[in-house]
Amino acid sequence: MKKTETKRSLGRRGEERAALYLERQGMRIAARNFTCRQGEIDVIGFHKGCLVFVEVKYRRDERRGTPESAVTLQKMEKICRTADYYRYLHHYGEERPVRYDVVAVSGEEIRWYENAFEHRQKGRAHGQSGGRRW
Repeated sequence: MKKTETKRSLGRRGEERAALYLERQGMRIAARNFTCRQGEIDVIGFHKGCLVFVEVKYRRDERRGTPESAVTLQKMEKICRTADYYRYLHHYGEERPVRYDVVAVSGEEIRWYENAFEHRQKGRAHGQSGGRRW
C-alpha cells in the first residue's frame, strides 16, 4: 500500500472492483454510494428479478478478520433503513422483491453472498432467521 493511500480510497477501490464483478455476474447497477440521512448503500442494482442492496467490505488481508465479519447487526439495520428510504424515493412498492447482499473483497479474492441477510428493523429481524448467511 502506498503511504499516501487512505483507508477511504482503498475502500473505494474495493467497491469499484466489487461493482465490476457484480456487473460481470449479470447485475444491472442502478446506483453506487447512495447516501441519505439514514446511511449509505455501496451498490444498488437489479439481479434475478430483485432490487438488490449490496454492502461491500474490503480488507487488504484477513489478519484482523474477514471483511464480511465487519457487517454487524447494527450495520444491517442501517442498510435496511436506507434501503427503505431508497424504495420510497424511487416508488418501489412492497410487490418488488428485495434482496440484501454482501460482497467481501479480501486481497485479490472476491466473495459474493447473495441474500446475505433478511430485512431488519431495529432490534428484530423481519422473517425467519434474520441472521448472517456466512
